[in-house]
Amino acid sequence: MASQRLKRGLRGAMAATAVAAAAVGVLPVPAGAQPNTPANASEALKKYNELAEEATKLNEELLRAEEQRNANQTLLDQANADLAQATQAGDQAKADEENFRVQVDKLTEASFEGARFNQLSALLVSDSQQDFLNRMSALGVLASDNDEALERLSGAVDAAEDARSKAADAQGRAQTASDEANKIAEDIKKRQSELQGQIDEVKTQLNRLTTAERTTLADPGDRPNVAVPAGKAGEALNFALAQIGKMYSYGATGPNVYDCSGLTMKSYAAAGISIPRTSQGQAGAGRAVSRGEVTAGDLIIYNGGMHVGMAVDNGRVVHASTDGVPVKVVGLNEPGSIYAMRRIAG
Repeated sequence: MASQRLKRGLRGAMAATAVAAAAVGVLPVPAGAQPNTPANASEALKKYNELAEEATKLNEELLRAEEQRNANQTLLDQANADLAQATQAGDQAKADEENFRVQVDKLTEASFEGARFNQLSALLVSDSQQDFLNRMSALGVLASDNDEALERLSGAVDAAEDARSKAADAQGRAQTASDEANKIAEDIKKRQSELQGQIDEVKTQLNRLTTAERTTLADPGDRPNVAVPAGKAGEALNFALAQIGKMYSYGATGPNVYDCSGLTMKSYAAAGISIPRTSQGQAGAGRAVSRGEVTAGDLIIYNGGMHVGMAVDNGRVVHASTDGVPVKVVGLNEPGSIYAMRRIAG
């Protein structure tokens, strides 16, 4: 009898352990978080979390490369604009140089055409004092015109040289930017391929999860009943909370799917504030706040800048997590190790 009771007790304990394991085993690890799946979770879920983390890193690297491409394009456009302006200035300076050189040549030729254009000859050939003064006045005008023409010629020569120097500099910057653009394009192409391969692995692993695991991952939970503060931070938070339930997608910025930094960027854009596209870029936006100062609308950056969410209050955060998981609210420390806390508005 005692033996039967012992067997029934063991069976009950084993069943309870299995239920507990299933309950904790379906907890998702957010994008960019270090895998923290309990040891008794399914191997498929562990693998899914590992793959999702790697895909998130690749997504962030791709986004940074795309930001670099955009910045490089701005440099290239500016260099080309400077080159066009310098070329136009050079053409004008060259034309001025030619015009002033002709004028100087004519004045110089006139100045040395016979002895009459010096003070002594003017005096010797003058019929009267007034004639002498007239000749001297004409000589002064001629000399003044020649000096002015020489000065303008010198300025034109300097302008032409400056334009040539600026054109050479702009040409060099344009070539450097163009070469860099080609490298960035190759890097983006490579990272896009790597990311797509990783996403495919994540989706394959996601399909291997049990129905219960997938259901838990896809549960957005309830929208919290919070008093959204007034001001830009409140507007951004209100937008983020309105996205609860929308699914994650790498590189997405809405309106129906998001990645982590896409959600926070669009949230602040809805409030009329522009912030960087990537989570690492957002880690430098606004101003730093301490853990105790965190309030609604602050950005919380995790895992060395690989993930970002928006504080709902001092203890919760709304974020776009990873593939297969919708935008939801979780505890502020759940997404991973806090890397930075930034106040964008307020």
